Amino acid sequence: MLTQVRIVGSGLIGTSIALALTGHGIRTHLVDSDQSAADLGNALTGSLDVDSPQLVILALSTNAIPQVIDREFFLNPKATFMDVGSVKTEPLVHIKQSKLPLAQFVPTHPMAGREIGGAHSARADLFMTRSWVITPISETSAESLALVEEFIALMGSSSLTLSPEEHDRAVAAISHLPQITATLLAQSLSDLTPNWLELAGSGLRDTTRIAASDPQLWSEIIHSNREEISRLATKMHSELGELIAHLDDKKAIEEFIHRGGIGRSRIPGKHGGKAREYTYLPIVIDDKPGQLAAIFNECAAVGVNVEDLNIEHSPGQQSALITLALSSSDASSLSDHLSAIGWNVHPILK
Repeated sequence: MLTQVRIVGSGLIGTSIALALTGHGIRTHLVDSDQSAADLGNALTGSLDVDSPQLVILALSTNAIPQVIDREFFLNPKATFMDVGSVKTEPLVHIKQSKLPLAQFVPTHPMAGREIGGAHSARADLFMTRSWVITPISETSAESLALVEEFIALMGSSSLTLSPEEHDRAVAAISHLPQITATLLAQSLSDLTPNWLELAGSGLRDTTRIAASDPQLWSEIIHSNREEISRLATKMHSELGELIAHLDDKKAIEEFIHRGGIGRSRIPGKHGGKAREYTYLPIVIDDKPGQLAAIFNECAAVGVNVEDLNIEHSPGQQSALITLALSSSDASSLSDHLSAIGWNVHPILK
């Protein structure tokens, strides 16, 4: 049973892990080359020093592993070690060159994060309902693997086992390339007339959200997985070139957009199930505190489940448009209920 954990790295991931573990009554301690960062993480989590950690978590950049691994193994020779990096083949190179026995190392990657880093951004629920990839190698001991699986369950995550190579191919497509495309789109906004940006809606905000990510962190991730990213980026570059070459062909443009819809439809829905088709209920609300909470109180009163929501603010207006995503029957029930009690409800959208 897991009782003590040492976490090397007190950024967003390390501190979030500490918050989640302390919530389960497990003693944790954060260490960091930046003592002020470690102090902040430990203060936020109420962490204490640990004398016999069963698990040492390397929550730091992959290129920093060689700087700490031998010292950490010397201090904790009986512990299981795991990393949480976004690339899985490169850490193994460093571990194989260290004194840590491969039997005691489990490479992992939580599929969770935020566009803002640091201990101050940590959340105890960061990993809840998220996938946590394990990429064990043949030398990994059953005992180490079992301990890491116990830890992942405590995080509220679901473990998924892949080979290191398959993992790196997968995240290049579903994580690293989206970061690159969001960054490219955000870069295109740099020279726009400021009042044009006041027209921005949820599409632009949603697709550029992760462009605010930590440049240093992402330079390390992209560089570490450059071979897999290069293949995908080259293919995307070719497809964009095809679109540019056929901008005078409406049928080609339609097919380009259609292929995107097919790809998006393959993204799983909630809990890994089939993606659902939602019905959308638009409601105009006053742009003042308490409006959103009041709507959710009414949702609870009639027993409807909101799957997603979007809020649009028109420049200079003291109102906002909230669009709720619901099942068809829930949308009808909520529309009737809110209309009856005076809310500014608009026709349901399919």
